[in-house]
Amino acid sequence: MLKANVYVTLRKSILDPQGVAVKNALKSLGHSEIQSVRIGKFIELELDEVAENEAEAKVKEYCQKLLANEVMEDFKFEIIK
Repeated sequence: MLKANVYVTLRKSILDPQGVAVKNALKSLGHSEIQSVRIGKFIELELDEVAENEAEAKVKEYCQKLLANEVMEDFKFEIIK
């Protein structure tokens, strides 16, 4: 069995209002060193009996078709044995 960790984040050119709210909240708590916050998604998938190269192709397809909106979001993933 293989596991895939998928990370989905807004593209740098897209405003992240949730990240701005978290940054402002941290600053109001006295954490003035915070310069920027970006919020994303972490998705963990378990794949049954798939070769590693096939798993990479499948996870990429999952990201492109469902897990990420490629107009607004970037994704990356890692396959773990």
